[in-house]
Amino acid sequence: MEQHTTQAPVESSPTWERLETWLRSKMREWLQELLEAEVDELLGRRKSARRKPVDGVPGYRSGHGTPRRLTLSCGTVTVRRPRVRGLQERFESRLLPLFARRTPEVNALLPELYLHGLALGDFDLALRGLLGEDAPLSPATVSRLKETWHAEQAQWASRPLADLEVVYLWVDGVYVKAGLEREKAAVLVVLAGLRDGRNELVTLVPGHRESAEAWSEVLRDLRARGL
Repeated sequence: MEQHTTQAPVESSPTWERLETWLRSKMREWLQELLEAEVDELLGRRKSARRKPVDGVPGYRSGHGTPRRLTLSCGTVTVRRPRVRGLQERFESRLLPLFARRTPEVNALLPELYLHGLALGDFDLALRGLLGEDAPLSPATVSRLKETWHAEQAQWASRPLADLEVVYLWVDGVYVKAGLEREKAAVLVVLAGLRDGRNELVTLVPGHRESAEAWSEVLRDLRARGL
């Protein structure tokens, strides 16, 4: 009588129930391998290999930094940056900058969620569900990012406009549904057609409604900035 043996899946094999965990684990392994390969390329030799006696690249491996959590759009992984000593200049990883904690895609996701009305206190719960329990995000982090976004917007909204060679101006009020408000908000938009053929967004001012007073304030501001 033929016998069949069913073996339990090994830990390294994915199953539906632990697919997310398995993928994050593999991603951590791949990212760590890429970091090590980056140092191999820099030094011209693999780990534990001797430096060439002639024309060998100076420098040597010196262990790893402390574990760092890195949040990607598909989850959060923990990696360790290899350390290199003996170089004329400090080694800067192209793959994982020194203080990076989130990829550009995650950084772009945060203001989009904020604009859609996600409250600061809800970021932690929502993002941990999307990016993993180890995601290094908190209401305090999002609050600091919010201050940065507002500062960048204020700087952009006050930049000088005297150097723009404007041929046409298009002005319009755009009504958008953002946040938790029931009524749509009016955004007063001014777009400039420049002499060189480019279009440039000149200003974008949120308002409750389109009115002569609101538009007059926008146009006076543009004139004060040199337009």
